[in-house]
Amino acid sequence: MLKRILTAVILLPLLILVLWLDNTVVMMIALTVVSVLAVGEILIATKYFSNKGIAVVCMVFVAVLPTFLCFNQLIRFFPALSGLFLLIMFVIMLFDHEKVKFQEIALMTFVSFLIPLSLSTIIFMQKDFEHGIFYVVLTFLIAWISDAGAYFIGSAMGKHKMAPKISPKKSWEGFFGGLAFSVVFVIIVGLGYPLFDSLISGETDFSVNVLLLIPLAVVGAVLSVIGDFSASLLKRQCMVKDFGSILPGHGGILDRFDSVLFVAPFLYFVFKFFSPLIIL
Repeated sequence: MLKRILTAVILLPLLILVLWLDNTVVMMIALTVVSVLAVGEILIATKYFSNKGIAVVCMVFVAVLPTFLCFNQLIRFFPALSGLFLLIMFVIMLFDHEKVKFQEIALMTFVSFLIPLSLSTIIFMQKDFEHGIFYVVLTFLIAWISDAGAYFIGSAMGKHKMAPKISPKKSWEGFFGGLAFSVVFVIIVGLGYPLFDSLISGETDFSVNVLLLIPLAVVGAVLSVIGDFSASLLKRQCMVKDFGSILPGHGGILDRFDSVLFVAPFLYFVFKFFSPLIIL
């Protein structure tokens, strides 16, 4: 637990810096690095990294995809880029069909799209809305606070297992603890954001509909658990405990961002259509 806390304390200032800069390019670079590392961890966990062709093509595609998504001048090339990626992956399978199986191509194609596409919705939040950085903070908060709450409550009093064959440590007590943590912290941030904005700008002419944030926190916390279970199932099938060790106490990058992959697209969709009801 100490390693887990120390790692969070070290990385928190870096996250705050990225959020404070509130810059699309900085956000894109940060999430591109996360995407590349996460896909690399899956390549290693599945042992597909030994096929250099698959590894290089996937890593290059994941590295450039956020750039094509986040700039209006390039987004029109996204279908062509995706088609080229799929073509190259199938060519690799055809030329090395005795070693490369379709399930390898299918899995790596899936994660090479899923991870950068999901994380790119965070960039869209930051650049599409007037209070975009508030929505980005909410996204990370709901994903990670619910996970932290589930961890601490589950460790202290977890007795009833949710899905022991997938994730033996996950308990119902931890799940409801995570829900409670998510709701409480979302309320605090929702009430505090206008005050924080007034300190920075000198005045504020908006308020946050905290009541609407509560169901978002609940649904987001549930999606966070689904993301965690999905990653746990993949790890179990790959027979690895963690996707990596780059974050002591947490595991790999994907171990920390698995919940974000499921929470971010949902919240972006909600913010896109209901933002006027959230920021009043």
